[in-house]
Amino acid sequence: MILATGLLPAAAGARTAAEHRGIPYVFVSYFPAYLPSPHHPPFERPGRPFPPSVTDNRVLWDLDAETMNVLFGTGLNSHRAAIGLPPVGHFREHVLTDRPWLATDPVLSPWQEPADLDVVQTGAWFRTDDRPLPADVEAFLHAGEPPVYVGFGSIPMRDADGVARAAVEAVRAQGHRALLSRGWADLAVTDGQDDCLAVGELNHHALFPRVAAVVHHGGAGTTTTAARAGAPQVVVPQMADQPYWARRVADLGIGAAHDGPSPTFESLTALLGVALSPETRARAAAVAGTVRTDGAAVAAKLLCDMVG
Repeated sequence: MILATGLLPAAAGARTAAEHRGIPYVFVSYFPAYLPSPHHPPFERPGRPFPPSVTDNRVLWDLDAETMNVLFGTGLNSHRAAIGLPPVGHFREHVLTDRPWLATDPVLSPWQEPADLDVVQTGAWFRTDDRPLPADVEAFLHAGEPPVYVGFGSIPMRDADGVARAAVEAVRAQGHRALLSRGWADLAVTDGQDDCLAVGELNHHALFPRVAAVVHHGGAGTTTTAARAGAPQVVVPQMADQPYWARRVADLGIGAAHDGPSPTFESLTALLGVALSPETRARAAAVAGTVRTDGAAVAAKLLCDMVG
């Protein structure tokens, strides 16, 4: 069978391949706002803004469906015709199916009913990761109080040098050390002080339970891993699903959401004050105890049941 996620045009190709081979297909989303619902609006497609006068979510999702048909329907159907498959009349419904899966934690990211889709929420998917932390990271952790982790993953941050300086100085202003993940932005601090360590890619499952807070971009994986670890969060969303995760972190009281994609020393200092407060730490610890860890096993069983 084929299990697809990500951008809908790519998933459309996956479903066409599944049909061509005569095997089952499932679409899975890593956040609820990707799936049509009266409880939230769709994303605006580049160059195709919604009319400002339209605020009803169901109408917006209808407009989104029309846009998807225009942008991708013709191309998909030409490929399908080339391999002897019938045309698709509704691109988005074809890709999502009427029973998509949602790989998010029910507390951290619930699916709201009623909705138009029969969504299967499996829980978040965690991959077992037994990698030890690098020796220099272990030495840094043992050298003082838990540091604040700062990292933006695969996001190429604008003014990366300025962001790194602002983040480290904001962490220092709270009386903490900083563990700075270089990431795709290649964040670095070169002032030579021993209260900051720049690191490469490492095991978040092993690290996050040992930090005072996590400052990040708001990807689904980072948000959920930090929540599971009980680490307070400061989310600086850049695009796509990241504003959604920032709102969830703030709404749950397990951290703070940055307003916009460009952090400054002042904005990070204020939000770290929230994240590092005793109230937020206590709330983060409480929510951590509710995060399910069996999502991948639930999904695997469903897949096995589908293929017999």
